[in-house]
Amino acid sequence: MHERVSAVVDDFQSMTGNDRLQMLLEYADALPDLDSRFGEHPELLERVEECQAPVFIAVEGSPAKIDLFFSAPKEAPTTRGFASALNQALNGLTAAEILAVSDDFPTELGLDQLISPLRVRGMRGMLARIKRKTRELAAG
Repeated sequence: MHERVSAVVDDFQSMTGNDRLQMLLEYADALPDLDSRFGEHPELLERVEECQAPVFIAVEGSPAKIDLFFSAPKEAPTTRGFASALNQALNGLTAAEILAVSDDFPTELGLDQLISPLRVRGMRGMLARIKRKTRELAAG
C-alpha cells in the first residue's frame, strides 16, 4: 500500500465511532475547489451515478502521474468527505499505484458500520471510475 493511501487509512483507523465521522467531515472541508477550466468545460467531468449527490470527477495525466479532480456539493458533506479522502490518498500517484489500491478502500477506512450502504456504494463508484480512467490512461 502506498504511504499516502496508508496515511489516510491510518487517520480513519485511529478514530472510533463519531470521531471517525467527524474526521470524514474534516476531510470534506479539505476538498480543493474544482479547477476553473472545468467550469468552462463541464463535459470533461464524469458523473458518478452511484452517488446520491451530484458528484463529478475527472482523471487526467499519464502512467507516471495521475491527476484527480472532484466536484461534490458542500451540502453533501459525507460524499464530499469521500471525494476528499480519495483525493488525498490518490491524487498525483502513478497509474500502477492507483490500480494497486484495494477495491475495499472504503471498508479499510472503517466507515461501513457508520454510514449507510448506499453512501459506501457511492465511494466505491468514485474509486471504480478513477481506476477505469486510470487503466485507459495507462493503456495510452
